Amino acid sequence: MRLDKYLKVSHIIKRRTVAKETIDKDRITVNSKDAKPSTNVKEGDIIAIKYASKTLEVRVLSVNEYVSKSESSSMYEVLKNE
Repeated sequence: MRLDKYLKVSHIIKRRTVAKETIDKDRITVNSKDAKPSTNVKEGDIIAIKYASKTLEVRVLSVNEYVSKSESSSMYEVLKNE
C-alpha cells in the first residue's frame, strides 16, 4: 500500500493530501530512509514522523485497504512518541 494512503487509512494523519504534503517536506521516513508518497508500506516497516517539537515512530502491524476508525489503531504499534 502507498505510504500516503496508509497514513490516512490508519488515521495517523487525517487526510491523504496532508500526508502527501508532509512527506514532500521530508518529515517522514520509512525504515530510516526518506520516503515518497508512493513508497510501498508492508508489515514490519517502521515509520517516523517529525513534528515541530516531537517525533512519532510506529511499527506497521497490518496493511488493510479499509478499516473503521475504532479499529485503525490496531494497524500500528507506537514505538516512540517524544
